[in-house]
Amino acid sequence: FLGIVLTEQTLSFRSLYDYDKDSTVSRKSLDNILDDILTQDSLTEISPNARITKTELLLTWRFINYLSQKHSKDSERNKALAQMVPAMKKPAITMAEDVLAGKLNDLDELPSDYTALKKILGLYVEKAKAGGFPIFSTGKKSLRQGDTGIVIRNLKNRLTAEGIYAATDTTNKFTEELGKAIKQSQQLYGLKDDGKINAAWVKELNVPVEKRIEQILINMERMKWMPVEPSGKLIMVNIPEFRLHVRDRNEKAFDMDIVVGKEGSSTINFSGLLNQVVFSPYWNVPRSIVSKEVVPGMEANPNYLAEHQMEITGEEDGLPVVRQLPGEHNALGKVKFLFPNSFNIYFHDTPEKALFKKTKRAYSHGCIRLSEPMKMAAYLLGEDSDWTNERVDSLVQTQTEKWVKVKDPVPVIIAYNTCWVTQDGKITFREDIYNYDKKMSRKLFLQSAGQNDKLAVK
Repeated sequence: FLGIVLTEQTLSFRSLYDYDKDSTVSRKSLDNILDDILTQDSLTEISPNARITKTELLLTWRFINYLSQKHSKDSERNKALAQMVPAMKKPAITMAEDVLAGKLNDLDELPSDYTALKKILGLYVEKAKAGGFPIFSTGKKSLRQGDTGIVIRNLKNRLTAEGIYAATDTTNKFTEELGKAIKQSQQLYGLKDDGKINAAWVKELNVPVEKRIEQILINMERMKWMPVEPSGKLIMVNIPEFRLHVRDRNEKAFDMDIVVGKEGSSTINFSGLLNQVVFSPYWNVPRSIVSKEVVPGMEANPNYLAEHQMEITGEEDGLPVVRQLPGEHNALGKVKFLFPNSFNIYFHDTPEKALFKKTKRAYSHGCIRLSEPMKMAAYLLGEDSDWTNERVDSLVQTQTEKWVKVKDPVPVIIAYNTCWVTQDGKITFREDIYNYDKKMSRKLFLQSAGQNDKLAVK
């Protein structure tokens, strides 16, 4: 039931059990099942004086019990229901029109990021109805400032269609203004903004407008279910952007580049509360890394542990328990930041600074590496008079692990948004590095033959 409801909310932005508008499941039938399960006897454990936590746990257990009985009692009906869900797929353009027309139920209060994307969605729907964006190709020619030709005018038309270039300039000349527009476009796609016309940028330009509409709809739905942002401090990570944003009282404090998990070791999106800073940390090497890297390294090289400044502190299930000593060589660098979670994900420094020069930064085993960790430490501890910059610097130099509580823990949200609207009203897109959009698109949208043909265009 819960899985179906959540799937249905994703598939068509409404609950499958919207009784007034959907006859798939009748209110009477559901109420009868609830009456069978939630009897007076079953509720006797819920005392008016019981603690809230106990009551919530009991209600949760009752709900899970209901789900189990629902599926066992009505299996044939659920088979039919499962067959009906895929039929609710729609072409992206149709779903977008429904969203814009208000036919699909929205939450009472929607984040500003959602409403901003909704405005852009309308523009992309209009563009799709007008035939989409013009396809751009340089052929085999390399273009640079000062060149002339019809291909340059085509490029200007393409950038004009996206609102990046002035529509008044329709000449065939590669001007300085065009070079600036190319850089701006590259920034909006998260590419290196060198102003050079390369294959990666042309590929982004030629993504069909229907696919962009899908991308916008998917991210609008993600934004719907984001945690409510606190009024105080907030640390927001956007995985596909490879950026961390710090806000303070709804105002930008600072941003920084980050490194996230590589394919197969993806960084999980969730929320937490940052409450500890650890200076000169030990690195407790994860079991997966011990198994795949450390043990083979020890077998091949007797000095492996010494060369990597590691030590064995015990054994667990046949594998050594390994940690790396504090210091410049340590994989966590000089400091790490903890926000307790079941995924064992945290922020940390890194000795591999060269990675921050790359545009795409998915290299970690799942944790998030910060380009400016000491800036983050100073921000988190800045309101605590006991922690001056001098004391922090001195502590780092000692290479002795030190745990410090953050006086006022700061909420952390790790999100996965592949498109959003910038402060100046421009939409920006990022690569779907974990293929989350791709998987959701297959569940959400009907693909037309014409659209599939467009996808082949590069």
